Amino acid sequence: MRVEIVGKNGFEFHERTEELVNKKLQKIDQFFGDGVIDTARVVLKKYNTYYACEITIPVKGLIFRSEVKEKDFKAAIDIACDKLLSQVRRRKDRVKNKLEKEGIKEVYRANQFDMDDISTDVFAGKLVKNKKVDLKPMTVEEALDQMELLGHDFFVFQDASSHKVCVVYTRDDGNYAIIETSEN
Repeated sequence: MRVEIVGKNGFEFHERTEELVNKKLQKIDQFFGDGVIDTARVVLKKYNTYYACEITIPVKGLIFRSEVKEKDFKAAIDIACDKLLSQVRRRKDRVKNKLEKEGIKEVYRANQFDMDDISTDVFAGKLVKNKKVDLKPMTVEEALDQMELLGHDFFVFQDASSHKVCVVYTRDDGNYAIIETSEN
């Protein structure tokens, strides 16, 4: 696995930072077979009061990604890697009994190591709610108004002009963004 480390907003990384990132990402690489992960991209950003660490790992149709903000950049790297490990573990548990799907069985090695060795306190909770929404055709501006009226940080709607399902959401910087779906 090739690890790409990028420093932004004045963050300068050193050889020790590269060693730390590589060591942490080796745990994630152990879940997969040889040559499955080509690259992992790590973006380290420096802000006035905190550091941000973004890690993205594309794996055969899946994308594992985590983003963490902490006062210490080493802590940000640790937590981001723990979140990725959690995502990989949950994904592996979900597909464990569904290995007949094409491509999945090549991605995960069976019984690579004991899952009990991994700390369970970093793993996310269970699915506790299932909500259905009626998709109403509306413009992006109407969807933004609805999102703000509801007090949510995202809103799912059907675009009136393209008839595609879209999601508008509030970014960390306070601006808005939109996710448009496409058919493959």
